Amino acid sequence: MSDDETRTAMLEAAATGTTLSFWAGRRPDAAAIISEHGDRTFAQLDAEANQLARAWRARGLVAGDAVAAMISNRAEFATVLAAAQRTGLRFTPINWHLTAEEAAYIVDDCEAKTFVADARFARVAADAAEQAAGATTLFSVGGQIDGFDGFDAVLAAESGDALADPVLGSTMLYTSGTTGRPKGVHRDAAAVRAAAASAPSRQSALPPIGQVAETSMHLCTGPLYHAAPLAFSMAAPAAVGVGIVLMDGWSAEEALRLIAEHRITHSHMVPTMFHRLLSLPDEVRDAADTSSLVYVWHGAAPCPVAVKQRMIDWWGPVLLEYYAATEGTGTFVDSIEWQTRPGTVGRVPVEDHIKILDVDGEELPPGETGSIYLRSPKGGGFAYFKDPDKTMGTYRGEYFTLGDVGHLDDDGYLFLTDRSVDLIISGGVNVYPAEVEGQLLAHPAVGDAAVIGIPDDDWGESVLAVVELRNGAEGNEQLAADIIEHCRSHLAHFKCPRRIEFVDRLPRADNGKLYKRRIRDQYRARATAERP
Repeated sequence: MSDDETRTAMLEAAATGTTLSFWAGRRPDAAAIISEHGDRTFAQLDAEANQLARAWRARGLVAGDAVAAMISNRAEFATVLAAAQRTGLRFTPINWHLTAEEAAYIVDDCEAKTFVADARFARVAADAAEQAAGATTLFSVGGQIDGFDGFDAVLAAESGDALADPVLGSTMLYTSGTTGRPKGVHRDAAAVRAAAASAPSRQSALPPIGQVAETSMHLCTGPLYHAAPLAFSMAAPAAVGVGIVLMDGWSAEEALRLIAEHRITHSHMVPTMFHRLLSLPDEVRDAADTSSLVYVWHGAAPCPVAVKQRMIDWWGPVLLEYYAATEGTGTFVDSIEWQTRPGTVGRVPVEDHIKILDVDGEELPPGETGSIYLRSPKGGGFAYFKDPDKTMGTYRGEYFTLGDVGHLDDDGYLFLTDRSVDLIISGGVNVYPAEVEGQLLAHPAVGDAAVIGIPDDDWGESVLAVVELRNGAEGNEQLAADIIEHCRSHLAHFKCPRRIEFVDRLPRADNGKLYKRRIRDQYRARATAERP
C-alpha cells in the first residue's frame, strides 16, 4: 500500500474512531503498548476495545453518553480510550491525585454514565462513585474495587470481533481549575470530525506514514490524564501505528534507560524534565545513548533559553516546541528555526491566527506586549461545558485567550512573556517572572525556581525568588547574594529578586506546571504578617 493509499485508509478509519483497527490489521503482532503493568499488541488492544464497546452497549450506553476514567499509565487506559472513540462516547480522564470530592465533581459534572477506575486508587474511586450517582456502570482495572465489576471479567464475556457500526467519539478534558472549579473543554460534533480527519496528517514530526510504524517508538513520560501526554504520547503515535512505552512516574535516569533499551525515536517532555536531566551527574549523561531520538516535543510551560540550548547541545536539534492548551493550538518551532530566534515558541501558521491585544481589546503592533489571542480551532470552537459565562469571557469574536502575555516580532514569531495572573508590578513597572526564572536557572547552583511578587509598602510589590537547589548546594546568605548578583549581571536591577528563599522542593504538578498560586499564597501571607 502506497503512502497516499495508507493515508486515505487512515482518514476513513479516523472518521469512525477505528484507526487502531486499521493498524491491528496491518501490524497485528507489533507492540502497541509496553508498560510495567502489562503489554499489548495492536491486535490485542483492538480486540479489547471491541469487547469493552460491546459491554457498554449491553448496559445501555449509546452514542453521546459520557465515560470518566481514573487510570494510571497502563494498557487499560488505551483500551478505554479506543473503545470510547468507536462507540460515540465522550471520554473524560481524571487526575488521580484528586480527592474523592474533587474526582466526584468531575464524574458528575461531565455527566458520566460509566466510570472506569484503577484499583490503585480504590478508596478515592469508590467514594467518588458513591457521590456521583449518575455513573451506574462501574468497572475496575488492576484489581477489585468495592461496587465495581472487574474489567477482565467484563471483557471476557464479549466478542473481540470488529463492530459493524462504529461511531466516532470525542474527548472532553477538564481545565486545571486555578480560578475555581475546573471546567470541561467541550467541542461540538463538527469540530470533533474536523480534528479526526486531520489527525493522521498532523504528524509533521514523523517520517512518511508508510515508514513510521516500522521505524518509530514513542516514550510517554507524563500521566495520560493531562492534555499534552494524551495528545502527543497516545493519540498521535496510535494514529500512525507507532508503539508506545509508558512510564509510570517520571525519573530522569529511567527515561534515559528506556530511550536506550527501546531505541526511542519520539517523546514528549516538559521543561522541568529537562532541568532534572541536566542535573544528572556528568558521567551519567555522558554514558546515555540517546542517538535514536528524532523529535522530542515540549510545551506546557516556558522553557528558559539556557536550559533548551543545553539540551540541544546534548541531544542535537531534536526538540520541537509548541504553544497550545486543551482549548486549542497556537504555534510550533523546531530546534534549527528556534536557534535563529532563541526564546520563540514558533511562527504563526497563517497571518491572522494570533493577535496581541491591549486591555481595551485593540490589536497591538509587532514588538508590543499584550494578551495573546488565538483563532478558534478549525471546524468549530470550544465551549466550557455548562458554563456559558466563562466561555463568553474567554472569547473576543473568533479569538480566545489562555491568559498568556507576549508579543510577535516583525516576522510573526511569538514570544511568551508570562501569564497575566503572574505579572508583578513593582514601582509601577511590569516584571515578568518567567524572564527572571530563566536567569535563575542559568546559575549553576539552582535546580528549579519560582518568582513571585509580595506586598511592599514602598514599591507595591517586590520580587521574591523561591529556589530549589541542585544536589550538594547549601542555601545560605552568601549563596543568596551570589544568585542575586548573577541576575543583576544579566537583567535590569528592578527585575531582579530582592530576596531569595531556599526550599527543598517546589510544588509542581506531574505535567511540569508550577503551582504558583500556592507559593504566592504562602509568601504573601507571611509578608503581610511581617509588615508593621
